[in-house]
Amino acid sequence: MQLLFELYQHLCGSLPHKWQKLAKAGSNRQYFRIFNATGESMIGVIGQSQAENHTFIYLSRHFSEKGLPVPKILAVSNDEMRYLQTDLGGYALYDALKDARENGYNYAAHHKAIIERTIRMLPHVQVEGAQGLDFNQCLPPTHFGKVSAMFDFNYFKYCFLRTTEIAHNELRLEEDMQRMAADLAHGEHTTFLYRDFQARNVMIGQEKEPHFIDFQGGNRGPLQYDVASFLWQASAKYPESLREEMIAAYLDELKTLMPVDEDSFRNCLLRFVLFRLLQVLGAYGMRGYFEHKQYFLNSIPPALNNLRAILNRGVAAPYPYLEDVLKRMIDLPQFNTKGNESEYPHENRQVLYNSKNTSTTSPLVVTIYSFSFKKGIPTDESGNGGGYVFDCRSTHNPGKYERYKKLTGLDTAVIEFLEKDGEILTFLESVYKLASHHVERYIERQFTHLMFCFGCTGGQHRSVYCAQHLAEYIHRSFHVETRLIHREQGIEQIFKTYEV
Repeated sequence: MQLLFELYQHLCGSLPHKWQKLAKAGSNRQYFRIFNATGESMIGVIGQSQAENHTFIYLSRHFSEKGLPVPKILAVSNDEMRYLQTDLGGYALYDALKDARENGYNYAAHHKAIIERTIRMLPHVQVEGAQGLDFNQCLPPTHFGKVSAMFDFNYFKYCFLRTTEIAHNELRLEEDMQRMAADLAHGEHTTFLYRDFQARNVMIGQEKEPHFIDFQGGNRGPLQYDVASFLWQASAKYPESLREEMIAAYLDELKTLMPVDEDSFRNCLLRFVLFRLLQVLGAYGMRGYFEHKQYFLNSIPPALNNLRAILNRGVAAPYPYLEDVLKRMIDLPQFNTKGNESEYPHENRQVLYNSKNTSTTSPLVVTIYSFSFKKGIPTDESGNGGGYVFDCRSTHNPGKYERYKKLTGLDTAVIEFLEKDGEILTFLESVYKLASHHVERYIERQFTHLMFCFGCTGGQHRSVYCAQHLAEYIHRSFHVETRLIHREQGIEQIFKTYEV
């Protein structure tokens, strides 16, 4: 921090008036909003990877020179491990579309307008941004090719498909993936591939114009990849009619920059939609099933719905064995259930959590509370005198920020804040190990009750998140009846046992 403040002082002539730490993004970079005495702000960044920092700084400067809407680099340390950039605010396109998602994914005219402004700007970044760009400054691989495609195919295979334990011929599947990878990589590309073009990486300023961030993973590659990433983002659930409108708007803008064979573009786009859906399922498997991040678990069902729709259009037909495996995968019972179980798609989830295949006839009932320390620790109604009490107050508190004050640890925005920050995940890893051992021993000894309590300042954010996650973890790992009580929210949920 001190070195970052010295960089700020060298740029501005004085130390910061105040600062606030921002939630971490997908990488290990640390972000700080730094204010001067008049309230003007900029963003300070402390990176862990010099190569990643160098690429972002180079691309940001290059795009800025092209007049593209990206953060401007204001100062960089000699080792490129710290830098200052313009503050684009904290309001992303994802936030701007929140009311549409909460209203049954009903996108009104003003939602469509901002989505269209965003996708019309994309070809400018891809085409104009590539002009004069030294792709050797990008992170390797510096271009999208067959090797890149196979890396993403394997991500899906090992982090998602394998967890379903669906039977498949490894050699035949590999052959189809190799053929599709070659098709995707076909041709010479001269345009910039953003790679992570999605609503969270588009910031919306007061003028309602989109600005782009987190493009440091980009390289030279095909245009269709980014269009597929944006319009088929699982959590957005854009209706097909809106997608068609936005594809038309994108092509209309693209034609002002370069010649376009629209039929060829659309055919290639569908292949990239299928490819991108498999890649994100791999990411959701890794971040959800293995890292226990709820946001990614929540994204799996809509991603599978997108996959069903694209398979119904025959996009995978040129790759018949891959198509067969995918169709059998999406038809698995764990992806087509109703009720509580639909939130936890994997029936073989004991393998993922290293828990024992315990009996579904255990008399054990696990009760888990979230609570506010200001209102006292919950009473153990079982008569056993109490149980474990975990203090969540050492972790970063979303309640300090105005945008989260009326939300709880069950809301997507709070879940994303906590998981991007990461402290709560480290905290829970230790809890999972302790809880697993005690649940196993209580089942073996035929005990009937075990209690866990999570407390924080208000019993609203961190404790709710932790209690919810432990309840889901225990239920899906051990199949014992689990009683979840968010005391300060007045919410109670019972996860019943079920056969495996």
